[in-house]
This record gives sequence, structure tokens and C-alpha cells, in this order.
Amino acid sequence: MKTVLDQPSLGAEEGTVEHAHPGGLDGEMLPLERALSSPRLELAGMPLTEILVARGAEPQGVRDAVAAARDRELPLDRAVVELGVATGDGVARALADRYGLDHLDLAHTQPDASVTGILSADDARTYQAVPVARLGHELVIAIADPSNMLIAEDLAMLTRGAVRLAVAAREDVQVRLASLTHLDEAVKRATPDAPTDTGGQDDAIDVRSGTEDAPVINLVNTVLAQAIERRASDVHFSPLEHGMRVRFRIDGVLTETATVPKALVPGLVSRLKVMADLDIAERRRSQDGRVSITIDGRGVDLRAVTLPSVHGEAVILRILDRADGVITLDRLGMGIEDRSRFEAAFTKPYGAILATGPTGSGKSTSLYAALQRLNTADRHIVTIEDPVERQLDGVTQVQVNTRAGVSFANGLRSMMRADPDVIMVGEIRDAETAKIAVESALTGHLVLSTLHTNDAPTAVTRLLEMGVEPFLVASAIDCVVAQRLARSLCETCKRPVRMPAELVRQQGFVVDDDVDVFEAVGCGRCGDTGYRGRIGLYEVMVVDEEMRSMIVERAPIDRITARAVATGMARLRDDGLRKVLSGRTSFAEVTRVTGDA
Repeated sequence: MKTVLDQPSLGAEEGTVEHAHPGGLDGEMLPLERALSSPRLELAGMPLTEILVARGAEPQGVRDAVAAARDRELPLDRAVVELGVATGDGVARALADRYGLDHLDLAHTQPDASVTGILSADDARTYQAVPVARLGHELVIAIADPSNMLIAEDLAMLTRGAVRLAVAAREDVQVRLASLTHLDEAVKRATPDAPTDTGGQDDAIDVRSGTEDAPVINLVNTVLAQAIERRASDVHFSPLEHGMRVRFRIDGVLTETATVPKALVPGLVSRLKVMADLDIAERRRSQDGRVSITIDGRGVDLRAVTLPSVHGEAVILRILDRADGVITLDRLGMGIEDRSRFEAAFTKPYGAILATGPTGSGKSTSLYAALQRLNTADRHIVTIEDPVERQLDGVTQVQVNTRAGVSFANGLRSMMRADPDVIMVGEIRDAETAKIAVESALTGHLVLSTLHTNDAPTAVTRLLEMGVEPFLVASAIDCVVAQRLARSLCETCKRPVRMPAELVRQQGFVVDDDVDVFEAVGCGRCGDTGYRGRIGLYEVMVVDEEMRSMIVERAPIDRITARAVATGMARLRDDGLRKVLSGRTSFAEVTRVTGDA
């Protein structure tokens, strides 16, 4: 069985690694001695803060990082990276100087597959250490934290040989550790020695009893741990005729990870349903639940959904890492003009703000960012959501519970009697919810909600189709934000290219001359995809008086769109073009998420 996590062997030469130069130039085979960089011995033993300044960091930035580390109880190296005082690789070089060790840039160094198995996956995670290659009689091991003075001795004992430590960026070590966690090994350990004849019945294994199910539990834990290490937002367990496919959604794109044999599928599904407190015996209808888990000290919330299919039950897990927190307006990626228009709308005392787009486009994230700005002691904010994805201190958040009779519509009615100033409705799904939300915006409340439409102007049509009167829509709606999430180019390996104007215009973008942009390449830090993280593409439509008149007259959507553009709305692809020209994403990615038109 093949998984995408396996690393290919990198040649027969001992002590060589594949090295890709920054900027994306494909690598040549270099001796390991040239891939390693020696420490500046004159800095050995100095405080990390002084070494960072000696290496070019701003002194005030370092002081701010020290204060942030103290206030938030973070390691100093993490605070330095989070505040942008230095890169992860820059911190690794400073740590290497302090402890007199070599530095190794794992983002551009592919570990030799012949040595990665010398250290078990569990030990590698425990010590945050990655075997890289052999150099003579020594095994070179990349580590993230050299402060443990006994780590060299421990690793030498575990590998039964001489080791040479090299400091690498923490995030690069974690990326490589994810590749060492082989799902196929966990699947093999969990697979029975002899196939079990189920007689065509998918009897669920009782995962609560006995040790015979421990391998299945280990398999589930391995999948979840690797999904979190690889920054997956969702895990899909999709049943096939002869097994189950496991896929991770990373930066919005599904990637096949492993295949589970059919003999393990009933136990795997049962384990997932037990974790989410779902009914194991119920297989004919969809169920949903939640579970909170801790992996490597990180609190993670999982939202589970089961779907009955032809070959059995599918399970989809949404991963919500509590460490991520709520994204602020500064991190949404809105342009200056779009952000000012959005802020001007949601800081009004009343009216309706809608975020539109397909599932997974970041609509709730944008509304959470607005709520965080509005969350002051003089405002009563109430939300009704399905589910509550992020918990906000000082905000009353209500969970939809259909079994208890709490729907968006009747929950919204109850909220109106609770003296709210700001209301957030997780999603407008039906005519009743739409009418109550619109009426709430007209009675002195600020209402924020999401809606499924392709762009901002069609949100008006969608509400009219739901049966809301045109004069109510025209009076209530102040702003509509349509958005998509595009993958961000990896800052480590993106490569500059010059695109001919004609070729750019063929892709539907309006440019006058050839443009200098960047393209995706792929490196160890981004998992060889060329992309790492995501950025929002936005179009912000502000409803003015002329547009209100058009809505009342039920004007065609193209007239409303033309008016929105005339008053300053940039279309999604226009915002995408700006972000391509600024080097944050690529033409191919903008086309993928916005379509060809």
C-alpha cells in the first residue's frame, strides 16, 4: 500500500542530500558538508536576544518579543517568529551559534530515506529530531531545540552510534516529522493476520471493550496526529468497495493519504463515532457531533459528520485548532480600500452585513474578525451558529440544536428578546430566517450573517428568491462581502517569472504590459506543493441609495453589478490579480478558485 507521505530514496551516495536553492532552483546533489553551515563561535554562550541583534534583528523588536513571550508564556523563539522579528530559519541559526552546533536548512534539504527509519517515529517526535544522512561514521540529526544538554547522549543511545546534531527551524522539523509518521505502518499493525469473513455484514467492532481494538485506536490517533501536523482543515474517510480512502484537505485541496483495508473499516468508523458521541448502531441516516482532544499538548476540537453511502458510512472531520485563535482584521488579507469599506459598514449601529461564498471560503472567519473588533463592554453581542466554531470571550454564543427545537429561526426570535446590540446568524438557510434577520436589521440591530452565493451582487437576488420583499432588502442591506480562499505561494521556494501580457489576457485578466510575478515550485517546507497557507480574495459591495432604488425595482443583476463596480467594488478576479502582482499567490491559483470568467 502506498501513501503520499513516503519519501523517495535520494541516491546511492552516502553523505549526500538533495539541495534546492532558495528561489526554487531545482537542486543538485551536494555533499552533506556543503549543506551544513558552521556556527559563529564568537557568539557561543551569549543570550539568544544578543545573538539575534548581532545577526541583524531590530533591538526593539527583540524586546517586544521578550515581553510577548513573558505575557503569553511562550518560548522566546516562537514569540520572535510570530512577531516577525526573525524567520524560523534565522532563529535556528541564532540557536546554533549559541550552542556551538551546525545549522541545517531543512526546507532545502531532503533527508536520506535510508536513515530516516533509524529513529522511531515516536522517539523522533519526543525529541523533535529528524535523521538526515550519514557523514562518515556519524549520523547527522536535525533538531529544533538544542537547549536539552542530554539530547546528544540520548539520541546516540537510541540510534546506537555516533551522532552529529544540527539545528533546524522548528516548523521545518515538524514538517519532516509528519513525513516520518507513516500511516501505512499503522494500517499494517491494525490489520488482522487473516482476513475475516463478515458474510456481507458490516458488524461494528465494539471499540470500548478489550485490547483487540487497540491497533484501530492507534490508527485513528495516528491519522489525527498527522492531519494536525500537516495543517489539514478536514479529514475525509471515504468508503470504497474494497476498503476506505483517507484524505486530508490541506490549504483547501484534498490529498489522498492512505487506504484502509475493508476488514478495518467497521472498527475505524465505530471508533470515530464513539469519539464524537454518536449512535454506533445508526447507519441509515446522517449524524453529527463534536469532540475535544489533546495532541502533543495542543487542544483541538473535531466536528464529525457521518454520511450513509453505497459502500458504507463516510466520516468527515473538521479540525479546529484552538491554538489558532480568531483571525483579526489585520490578517484577513483585505486590501486597504476593501477593508475600510467593510469596517465602515460593520461599525454602524444597525443594518445587515452579509458574507457570501461557497462552503469553506472563510465567511465565518471574516465575521468573527468583525465581532472581535465590535466586542466591547458597552455592546451585547449574541450569535446563533451551527456549530459554534470559535469561542469568543464576552459574546453569548448559542448552538443550533434541532433535537431540542433550537433552529436558526426560533433561536433568532429568542435572541431578539434578549436585548442584543449585535446579532450574528451563522447562516441564512431559509425564508423564515432571512425575513427575521432582515427585520432585525431594520429595528435598530446590527446583523451579521453568511449566505451561499457566487458573488456579492447575487446576494440581493438570493434574498428576493427566498421571498423577502424588495423594499425590506433594499432598506436592510448595507454591505455584502463575497470571498474565496486561494493558496499562498511558499515564501521559501517561489520563483520569479515574467508573463507575457497576451498569455495573461488569455486567462481572463486585464493587463496592458508583460508582468513580473511568481510561480509555485515546491520545497520541504511546503510539502513540495509550492504553496503554504491561504489568503482571501474579496469583493466588497456597499449598497448606496441608487442601488437601493434598483433593488426595489427588481433591476437585473447585471445593472446592480455595474453600479457596484462604478462605486468602487473590485471583482474577485481583480483582487486576485492584485495579489498575484504582489507575489502572494499565482495566476493558476486565482483561476482555480474564481473560475475562468
